[in-house]
Amino acid sequence: MAAFITDLMQSIFTPGPTPTLLVATNVTFACLQLVLLSLLIATYSVHFIILSFLSAGLWWAINWFAAEIKAAEAAEADKKRRQEEAGSDSETEAETVIDTGDSVVGSKEVEILEPKGELKDRGNLGGSRSELSTEDEWERVSENEKDK
Repeated sequence: MAAFITDLMQSIFTPGPTPTLLVATNVTFACLQLVLLSLLIATYSVHFIILSFLSAGLWWAINWFAAEIKAAEAAEADKKRRQEEAGSDSETEAETVIDTGDSVVGSKEVEILEPKGELKDRGNLGGSRSELSTEDEWERVSENEKDK
């Protein structure tokens, strides 16, 4: 039992679903289903049936995902084995770049726009920074309304 707990703690820090972690997950979900069943018998509440279905769905999804990861790892290992069998020729392949003679780089469908006008620095409009705030603008508007 101590070896299982040690393996479980080490499998937490190991990427991917380890067999120890899957056993612990399955035992935990089985215990959860037993608790939900006992609560259903004790209370006759439909809520525990719904929770049991949700728990079973999550349990199935976790095991399905672990199986998919295992299948993907096996396919990756098979692909790597095939590459090693093919030899080192496939590992040293290079792309061939063909020069088409065009000196223009980029898409020919994009139109280049010429800058129009000048950019103005609005920070130096002749006054302190507080004179340019929105609050001062509203004060000016309200002063103009009082004058009318």
